[in-house]
Amino acid sequence: MATFDQLRPDWLTEPGSDRFNARSSGYTAAMAAHQDAVEAGEPGYLDPESGLFVMTAVFLRDRGWCCDCGCRHCPYLR
Repeated sequence: MATFDQLRPDWLTEPGSDRFNARSSGYTAAMAAHQDAVEAGEPGYLDPESGLFVMTAVFLRDRGWCCDCGCRHCPYLR
């Protein structure tokens, strides 16, 4: 478990590019689901392609630490 003091500049609007990027399958739908979850104050969303639960960047930021598990929307600088 790692604690980071700095958030990525684009932490709310872009996932970590090493984890999920515009070339990834399902990117547009997943990012829309992420935005909907953030606006609704939900901790996460179901990935439209895989059906897996994905935590939002806001939830991960509010948790206050990085688990180093490669979360799609991890807001922390690594």
